[in-house]
Amino acid sequence: MFSSRLSITTRSDLVEKMKSNAKKTLSIYLKTALNYKGLAFLLMLSVILATSAGLVSALFIAQFFNQLSAGPAGAGVIEALLRLLLFFALFEGLGWLFWRVSNFSSTYFFSRALFDLDNRSFQYLHQHSFSFFNNNFVGSLVKRLKWFSRAFEIIADQVIWHLLPLVANIVLIVVILFSRSYLLALAVLVWSVLFLLVNFIFSRYKLKYDIRKAKKETETTGLLADTITNNQAVKLFNGYRRETKGFSDISSQLKKLRQFTWNLDNVFEAVQGILMISLEVGILYLALRLWQKSILEIGDFVLIQLYLIRIFHRVWDFGRVLRRIYASLADAEEMTIILDTPHEIVDIPQAKNLKVQKGEIEFKNVDFCYHQTRKVLDNFNLKIAPQERAALVGPSGAGKTTAVRLLLRMGDVSAGRILIDGRNIAKVKQESLRRQISFVPQNPILFHRSLLDNIGYGRPRASGAAVVEAAKKARAHHFINNLPEGYNTYVGERGIKLSGGERQRVAIARAILRNAPILVLDEATSSLDSASEKLIQEAMKELMKNKTVIVIAHRLSTISKMNRIIVIDKGRIIELKEMKASR
Repeated sequence: MFSSRLSITTRSDLVEKMKSNAKKTLSIYLKTALNYKGLAFLLMLSVILATSAGLVSALFIAQFFNQLSAGPAGAGVIEALLRLLLFFALFEGLGWLFWRVSNFSSTYFFSRALFDLDNRSFQYLHQHSFSFFNNNFVGSLVKRLKWFSRAFEIIADQVIWHLLPLVANIVLIVVILFSRSYLLALAVLVWSVLFLLVNFIFSRYKLKYDIRKAKKETETTGLLADTITNNQAVKLFNGYRRETKGFSDISSQLKKLRQFTWNLDNVFEAVQGILMISLEVGILYLALRLWQKSILEIGDFVLIQLYLIRIFHRVWDFGRVLRRIYASLADAEEMTIILDTPHEIVDIPQAKNLKVQKGEIEFKNVDFCYHQTRKVLDNFNLKIAPQERAALVGPSGAGKTTAVRLLLRMGDVSAGRILIDGRNIAKVKQESLRRQISFVPQNPILFHRSLLDNIGYGRPRASGAAVVEAAKKARAHHFINNLPEGYNTYVGERGIKLSGGERQRVAIARAILRNAPILVLDEATSSLDSASEKLIQEAMKELMKNKTVIVIAHRLSTISKMNRIIVIDKGRIIELKEMKASR
């Protein structure tokens, strides 16, 4: 009993959460659309006018057949028929003109709105913390961002080209039929409301399954991206069968969800067909009785048939339209959650820019916990003098990398403060903080761009000559020059086309070009062979001149060039050792 109640509560909470996220998604989309009120108004007005013109032109066709059935063709009859054809052509032409206006205005509206959504999503996504990206698959995030703007395109498309003409058609058809017979108008109105209501209820029922399918597709995409990124590990550790089975299992779950949702569509389309047959037979039977009483004419039967075809054309798609809208809302939900998630690391109001004058760094009573449970730094205190070279050493998990990450504000301290030149880094702008620090990680990640772009990323406005000079100082110029396309060589995703040592030298060249007053090296020579290390050590000596340097290192060749060694264990400093290193 308890578990049953729990599952019901869980489903109820899930539905409420889905509704809330759908409202948030629609709110974002509406605000985006309202940025272009003029285009949106012109687009909707032209669609309504085009629909109206088509319905009015049908009236002249009805009169045309009434005139034909009136008697033999005399001069006056032919003239009247030609006049009706002229009016028919006029309104059809107006309809064509309004559809063209709607097409061109939609081009401008959609292109601008999609541009805004893509850029907003991109900007907000990249402002999330490092831990956020560590906890999400790359492929999954890419899919969420692209599907978010695509969902807007689909929803707006369904509203403008399907729902709006549907409403206009039903309203105008009911008004026109009312002028012939209120019974005809009432029959069409009641049937339309009933048909749309049944569609709405069914689409709401199917929504939860569409959301499950969308989440399973995201999960499948994430697994696919993960295995492709780590394809070497799959091959080298004989993981092919395991990964194939894992992908097959998750694909099987997706297959079942797809089959179920598609079968729901098939069942409901069968119900729709029966409802349409009922309306057509019923409305023609009613029209026949009215014709028997001389209320309707022959042309009215033509008019009714034309209007029924229009209604059927529009309402047949109504269920699909709703389901596409709900499915698109389900696709957009995951990105909406990201946009609704507050950024973990944020600048305080009126945060100032940091400009390093001396380069003094101080950790004061710093605590840091992962997920409020595992304490990594415990009352950590360390002061690094301006232009001092400090080496952080200790066992894995001691807190060395965490201290460096906190200095870069990849996370915020749980307690205490980190100061640069006496200023709390939590009170300065993140951009300005990172502008003052050059960071060379243990495993540098490069963009799939040219080597010129990758090195130049350290200082975007640097000249080509400055990039080459930095590469020379990093001892990277020689291998770059030997590549077929030199500095214009694309390095592949994450720099996969380069060796570990080459990637390291490119990262060091980037840091040299940046020339920030604070330098952080995280095992910067770990990927190098002896020959490469010797070249890099020479480059690093120049790189470290007149800078405050923090090095996470194990190699003696690196440690020996430091002024001080700080030994860390279990989040605390357990030993300090001064070195006689030359500046």
